[in-house]
Amino acid sequence: MEVQQGVLYVVATPIGNLEDMTFRAIAILQGVDVIAAEDTRHTGKLLHHFQITTPQLSYHDHNRLSRLPDVLQRLQDGQKIALVTDAGMPGISDPGYELVKACAEAGVVVVPIPGACAVVAALSAAGLPTDRFVFEGFLPMKAQERRDRLEAIQSEARTLVFYEAPHRVRTTLQDLAAALGAERSIVLGRELTKLHEQFWRGTLAEAIAYYQTREPQGEYTFVVAGATLAQPLLSEGDLKTELKAIMNQGVSRSQASRQLAQQTSFSRRQIYQLALTIPDETAPASESKI
Repeated sequence: MEVQQGVLYVVATPIGNLEDMTFRAIAILQGVDVIAAEDTRHTGKLLHHFQITTPQLSYHDHNRLSRLPDVLQRLQDGQKIALVTDAGMPGISDPGYELVKACAEAGVVVVPIPGACAVVAALSAAGLPTDRFVFEGFLPMKAQERRDRLEAIQSEARTLVFYEAPHRVRTTLQDLAAALGAERSIVLGRELTKLHEQFWRGTLAEAIAYYQTREPQGEYTFVVAGATLAQPLLSEGDLKTELKAIMNQGVSRSQASRQLAQQTSFSRRQIYQLALTIPDETAPASESKI
């Protein structure tokens, strides 16, 4: 007997409001052989609410690679499996990418079941340009890695979207202001689709001040305006001239590079490499060695 073709359904689940569950998602979860869930206890509550009795298996960050061969084999044997995460679309800052990639390579059919997504929800209500945007997800936790990532997108003209946990909101706002400029516009989407949903709009400097007297609560989506690239393009010679002028005021190479990066479309790292080629005229001349 010919084995029926397996299908992986990538199913969006609500990011807070259960009424955002689609009819199609409910039908898929009722009809598949098994549900691969990021957290079976969390998804169990969702299934109970919609009276869905389909069995689950765990598929999360810590077991996704070891679990993948079993899930893929089930699909190749003809099973239909729904992949879900705790909230939103699987694979968007959540487990799912490796499984979808493996299915594509193995010829297994992958069907997206769209629904709630914090990125799109925040963008749609932010009031910043949405024709072109970049999703950065969660920034690295280590300070230097965070700074490096932000320096790499200093000159990004598209709208930027980040996810952040409440205990890192203040630190991230400070890092964003240092890398992108304190006057950059930002919209903070908090607890999207939930009872206490809130959108706060202002500059990074104003956001920092706002949260000095308030404790960040709930899950956040940051929508940050892209860089304004209206400045004339500077040549390498122009940059050196500007760097010399700043450094002659007693400013270090590193500080001068950071200052100039906030005024141009170049990253601090690019400008610092150029600054290293400029002699420090404020330093005393060293004696020649025999």
